[in-house]
Amino acid sequence: MNGFTTWKRKGIVHARPYSPGEDMTGISVSAPDKEAGSPKVGDMIARNPDNHEDQWLIAAAFFAKNYEPDED
Repeated sequence: MNGFTTWKRKGIVHARPYSPGEDMTGISVSAPDKEAGSPKVGDMIARNPDNHEDQWLIAAAFFAKNYEPDED
């Protein structure tokens, strides 16, 4: 696997929907996500719960596959 190993998430993610036209200054968007057309409707903006200035985009399909609402 080229040095990659499997890891599970053990925490929560703070996230909100991307709003079309919003200022993305300070929000990281990966090159592959940009190439796929992000930011776009359905994408989510996540933030580090310990540092709210640390924000990044999570593509809609990845978010739907890997996250569910925290019911606690």
